Parts: sequence; structure tokens; C-alpha cells
Amino acid sequence: MSEQFVDRLDRCQIRADSLLSVGLDPDPSRLPRALARLPPKQRLRSFIEGVVAHTREVAAVYKAQLAAYLAFGSPGVELLFDLPKIVGPDRLTILDLKANDIPNTMRLYREGLLRPGRFDAITATPWAGWDSIETLLADPGRGVFVVVHTSNAGSRDLQELRGTRGRPIWLDVACRAARLGRPRGNVGVVVGATYPRAIARVRASVGASVPILAPGIGAQAGDLEATVRAGINRSGRGLLVNASRSVLYARGSGDWTARVGRAAAALCGAINAAREAALRTGRRAAG
Repeated sequence: MSEQFVDRLDRCQIRADSLLSVGLDPDPSRLPRALARLPPKQRLRSFIEGVVAHTREVAAVYKAQLAAYLAFGSPGVELLFDLPKIVGPDRLTILDLKANDIPNTMRLYREGLLRPGRFDAITATPWAGWDSIETLLADPGRGVFVVVHTSNAGSRDLQELRGTRGRPIWLDVACRAARLGRPRGNVGVVVGATYPRAIARVRASVGASVPILAPGIGAQAGDLEATVRAGINRSGRGLLVNASRSVLYARGSGDWTARVGRAAAALCGAINAAREAALRTGRRAAG
């Protein structure tokens, strides 16, 4: 049996001494002017390669949003499948596509994306049923992050509806996802950093071993210290804090690669300071 995904992730976080996930989400309208003279295909590749090269020392994981690559057409899709190679084997890659369909279609997602040379994990939503999520879990070494509570304001429209025993549906989803992943150690959950109280409830409910992916830091103004305090486990890991736009399009002096590198390093340092404080004072969620 291959090494379980949660162990692979923990090993990456230890190696990098980081909880940072860098979102590789290129926007056609925001690529650096310094790359404007390059042909469009090379411009996109140079941007992604530059971001990875200047954040590799502080990132544990890279997360790519599918929509960002579809916006570039076929060159974007081609580059998307090259990302694991660009990132390299010492960091994990997550494809954020929020897959949601019947089991047979999910099988095709699994065969196309969750295999050697492709992505280490994908995100998925459970609305088609838990049999669809189960279809993705065949390889313990490849992970699935089940969407529990998203970072946008409209997440309340459905996710806050009441479920079992009057608790919100998102908490039911988190608990079911944790149970589903327990035998193979390859299920995590997605909870937006804009809702740190939800992160705390999830950590307390799912235990220490389930990784939490928390998008929404930076441009979406998630609360970093509260997110770290709520999401880390007793080892000070088990949490991925994702930032995309605030790193990729960081402002300041120097060329764009220097700005990207400084922004990633500063965020990693702030995350580590927050987790050290939480562990020192014991102000973290149970788990």
C-alpha cells in the first residue's frame, strides 16, 4: 500500500516548515508587464515558473484553480497538466475544480487527475452523494479535499441550513467526510479562512488527522491568526493556509519575482508566528 496522503502532506509541511499553500491562479489581465513581449503561451509559462521558483522555499503545497487555466484556452490547459512537473516531487499539488458528479464521471476524474505524474489531490463537493466521493478514494496516496464551508459571503445561502440535530449542514458534511477518509487517510476538508469559527468547530469535530485547507487569506481578508489558532492540530500542522492574488500580484519595489518572493516569505513567517503563539499559549482548537 502506498503512503497515505495525510502522511505525505505532513512530511511536506515538516520539510518546508510551512503551512503555506500558494495558489497558482493566473489572471490574463494581471500578468506582469515585464512578460508582455513574450508570445502568449510563453508568457503564461514564464509567469508560473517564476512564481514557483521564488516561493518554493516557503510553500508546502501549490493549489491551482481550474478556471484560471481555462481562461487561457488550450495553452492554459496544456500548462495545467505540466504543473506537477514544474512544482517538482518535493511539494504537493492540489487541483481546485470542486468535482461534483455521478460515480462513473468521478471515476474518470480520478483516472485522469489522481495518478503518478498528475496531481496529488483535488477538491470535490458532496452534493451528488457520498458514493461519488468514495469513487475518488481508491489510492490512499492521493487526496480529496471535500468542500465544507466556502469563503464567499453567499456560502450561507445553503451551507448554513440546518442538518442533523439542528447543526449546520456544513458540519454534517465535515464529520461524514472525516469518517469516509479514516480507513485510507486521504480525505481533507475545505473551510474558508473568512469563517474561523467554522474552522474551530470542524477541527474539534474531525480530530487531529484530517487536514483542513483554508482559502481566503489575503484578497478575501480572512483572519490569519484566528484561522491558524482554530485549524492547527496538536502538532501545529494539519492546516493549509492558501493565498493566491495577494502573493501572485504583490505590490512593492523591485521586479515582479522579487515582490512574489517577499510576499510569500512574509505570509509564511506570519503563519509560523501565529502557530507558535497558539502552541505556546495553548490557544488552539481541540484535536
